[in-house]
Amino acid sequence: MRQCQIAEGKLVRLYSRLYIILFAVLIQPLFVCLSLADVSVPKSGGRIVLSTTTDPKSFNDMVAKETSTTLITSFLFEGLTRVNAQTLKVEPNLAERWVVSKDGLIWTFFLRKNLRWSDGVPLTADDVVFTFNDLIYNPEVANSSRDIFTVDGKPFTVEKVDDHTVRFVLPVKFAPFLKGMSQSILPKHVLESAVKEKKFNYTWGIDTPPQEIVGEGPFVLRTYQPGEKVVLKRNPHYWRKAPDGESLPYLDEVLILIVPSSDVELLKFMEGSLDYYDLRGMDYPLLKPLENKKGFKIYNMGPTMGSSFLVFNLNTRANEKTRQPFISPVKMTWFNDIEFRKAVAHAIDREQMTKIVFNGLAFAQFSPISPADTFFFNPKVIRYDYNLKKARDILFNAGYQDRNGDGIIEDIQGNRVQFNIATNADSAERLDIAAIIRQDLEHLGMDVRLVPVEFNTLVGKLTGTFEWDAIVLSLTGTIEPHFGKNVWSSSGQLHMWNPTQKTPATDWEKRIDDLFSKGVQELNENKRKVIYDEFQMIVSEKLPVIYTVLSARIAAIRNKFGNLKPSSYGGLLHNIEEIYLLR
Repeated sequence: MRQCQIAEGKLVRLYSRLYIILFAVLIQPLFVCLSLADVSVPKSGGRIVLSTTTDPKSFNDMVAKETSTTLITSFLFEGLTRVNAQTLKVEPNLAERWVVSKDGLIWTFFLRKNLRWSDGVPLTADDVVFTFNDLIYNPEVANSSRDIFTVDGKPFTVEKVDDHTVRFVLPVKFAPFLKGMSQSILPKHVLESAVKEKKFNYTWGIDTPPQEIVGEGPFVLRTYQPGEKVVLKRNPHYWRKAPDGESLPYLDEVLILIVPSSDVELLKFMEGSLDYYDLRGMDYPLLKPLENKKGFKIYNMGPTMGSSFLVFNLNTRANEKTRQPFISPVKMTWFNDIEFRKAVAHAIDREQMTKIVFNGLAFAQFSPISPADTFFFNPKVIRYDYNLKKARDILFNAGYQDRNGDGIIEDIQGNRVQFNIATNADSAERLDIAAIIRQDLEHLGMDVRLVPVEFNTLVGKLTGTFEWDAIVLSLTGTIEPHFGKNVWSSSGQLHMWNPTQKTPATDWEKRIDDLFSKGVQELNENKRKVIYDEFQMIVSEKLPVIYTVLSARIAAIRNKFGNLKPSSYGGLLHNIEEIYLLR
């Protein structure tokens, strides 16, 4: 239309008023036709090509602890509610509405009518009850959700009222309840037998035929070729509709290429093989000048919601089968020494990490809550400035000294301070961060070896074998502190520095347990902030993890997609069902 108007302006200068009037009359029907054509251009069809550097570990969203799995399952499953990524408000999802009792303990959810699983079977209250009672609260099912939906050791009572109504009875008030109802709902008719046969933890593995993985999200699994790609296709039974009544999602397909590293992702995006790329800071000066030429746009959405850190293995227990400690008693002594961890904290050169690794597009981190969470973030936590002299003094006073002049410090017993730092081999950023940490620790006289490990293997060591010294890793984050309970509860599934505790190993871990119990029951948001401020302060004092830097959330996407709604919380693809291919 704009081009037509420009052309018409030229005719004004060439012809008389009469000809202009005649011309306008003649082309008026053409304008009407063009306008109608613009409105009626179909949005359905096409695909988006994404990437990942790690194969999924499974397709089981309930037991997943790694982003390599949840990247895929986030397209396949949904919950009763969802958080609007732009307003950060809770919205109805599978449940069209809910009511709550005056005391805040009884919540009744009303499911949308005609919900269906991807295999066409109706989704009912039975599936919701099954998800909570048979999966989340089943002690034989390894999942992190149980930590979140248990308060003071008490679960919620979840019961069916009728096929489309579910009642939750809470033991105490639960402040983030509606946010928590974004928990994925899984199909009873498909998974009940696996639970009864005690095989659920191994169900929906990567060798499962795609048609057997049934979800209610916008996409379903079409194919998975290890080391090559994951292909998702449009779920024909997805419930959500566009404002004009058109069925969603618009896209027919999501293709996720599995590539060796972030460097390969960058090359594929530059050559046009990928439609979307999560930028590293180092990529920005390379890609920014190419936006117009290569037909893409870069979005900087501010700091990410997650965290990046170095964590030491503080596990003091022994393997129940071998009766041997998970790490050597000598290393166990170092890592559990708070003075040792403080010295390391002062050897983290966050400024260099920001400049070298992220090209200035990162933020020094000292708290478990990201500054992107402008309400709960506590800016008053202890900040450990980069100071190698201070670090050396702390180590010297704690008995770590180079006693024989070989350049390596020894502990009081004469043991050389040497250990490994592991991180995932596919992440250039983490490898660079780990390398900077190693270099500075070597300046302190420590003998440190950097060990790149395949991501899923690394997660297995962290959550399964517990045989590791130190790890550089990141966690995703949310706008609700309680949803980190699986990390911060002393018995949490991801309490990585000292896992599988039956009781808190330290007084400060017990205090964090108490704070999370109080915080989840406090409905006054300002009082909740005071509680979680103390939690953040304890973490900065005791250093169970030592934070590094938090990258900016930057992504690039081709200029061929419409309905993008960038958000620091949700990124660029949070509304994937609404994104369409421009025609």
